[in-house]
Amino acid sequence: MIVVNLDVMMAKRKMSLSQLSEKVDVTLANLSILKNNKAKAVRFSTLEAICAALDCQPGDILEFVPDEEPPP
Repeated sequence: MIVVNLDVMMAKRKMSLSQLSEKVDVTLANLSILKNNKAKAVRFSTLEAICAALDCQPGDILEFVPDEEPPP
């Protein structure tokens, strides 16, 4: 599963969702979907704009969390 840590980076940069929305020209609704791990996909151009606005790398925002396998 891919987890979006957008809220963590925004907190580190002391940036609100509305401020980020203005900087990256993405609606609050779409950023909220991304922030709350409800997004099914993200465009590279959007990820690039978010990384530029937050001065971070994609790996700072996106995290792979393996599904737990049931015990044998």
